[in-house]
Amino acid sequence: MPDYIHQNKPVRIPVPGNKTILEHFGLVANSIRDFSVARMIAPPEWDEPWQTPDFDELTLMVKGKMMVETDEGVFELSAGDSFFSGKGNRVRYSNPGRSEAEYWAVCIPAFTPDAANRDE
Repeated sequence: MPDYIHQNKPVRIPVPGNKTILEHFGLVANSIRDFSVARMIAPPEWDEPWQTPDFDELTLMVKGKMMVETDEGVFELSAGDSFFSGKGNRVRYSNPGRSEAEYWAVCIPAFTPDAANRDE
């Protein structure tokens, strides 16, 4: 990996459900395997299937609200909140609201759609 990377053209990663993933650093954007950093935009009334990721994920809320369902309960996130989900734990993210939700995701190691292990 180079010593410095100025990222001004994040790479869009297609995923189901019309959520936007704009990866700034990671496998898709610049072949970084150790971690990924992406801006996420979840449309109103969006949800995704349960998943059991092969990576740790840190979520940092910027705008709107998100629901995070886990085996231990349901958490409501608002702007300024953060949430950590450890590798191998079952989790489901959704935006049940009527406005867009924006957040940043940091995954260790880097996110890949296959490593999310989404339920079918």
